[in-house]
Amino acid sequence: MTTAPLSLEHIIRPSNLTDKKPPVLFMLHGYGSNEEDLFSFAPELPKELCIIAIRAPYILQPYGYAWYAINFDDDKGKWSDDVQATESRDKIKKFINEACTTYGLDETNVNLLGFSQGTILSYAVALSYPDKVKNVIALSGYINEKILLESYQENDFNSLSIYASHGDMDQVIPVDWARLVPELLTKLGITHTYEEFPAGHGVAPQNFYSLKKWITDKT
Repeated sequence: MTTAPLSLEHIIRPSNLTDKKPPVLFMLHGYGSNEEDLFSFAPELPKELCIIAIRAPYILQPYGYAWYAINFDDDKGKWSDDVQATESRDKIKKFINEACTTYGLDETNVNLLGFSQGTILSYAVALSYPDKVKNVIALSGYINEKILLESYQENDFNSLSIYASHGDMDQVIPVDWARLVPELLTKLGITHTYEEFPAGHGVAPQNFYSLKKWITDKT
């Protein structure tokens, strides 16, 4: 399928459904990567899903893209640009609406799959706007409450489900950060699965099989 000129660059694998609006899985890549990265999962995922891999809006030289800047300085150390992250959160929300309308997708069955920085944004979109998202696959990331809507705790999360996983040897995002996720999701009453795998900052084969089964059961 040829992509339409929407607000974010993307690539698409159409659903095999022709009798109704198909569910959609939006893929959000990590810092310094691009839309081709997670799209390599597409051939192994349910054919009913329309899969759309989105390119983050900020260019990183010499190549690659980011949802927000990660800065390094002597005074603060490593820190994230939460203003850019919040802007990306709302750019993704806008893009979801555009894509569902343009490609004739089921806006009541929107799924997100993120890796690392893409996971942080997936959480931000789903927890801020749970009426827009049904399921989240959150790989190697964590919840940054600074980029959620201030009143997010008051949202209705009854229709939201989350699968989260992390490598127990992750050298980029400490596993201890990810281990905070289940407690917060439990407080919010969100149905969730959390798993750890013997891996670094990546998706181990057993991790992929587990997320594949989870999203297949949800489709």
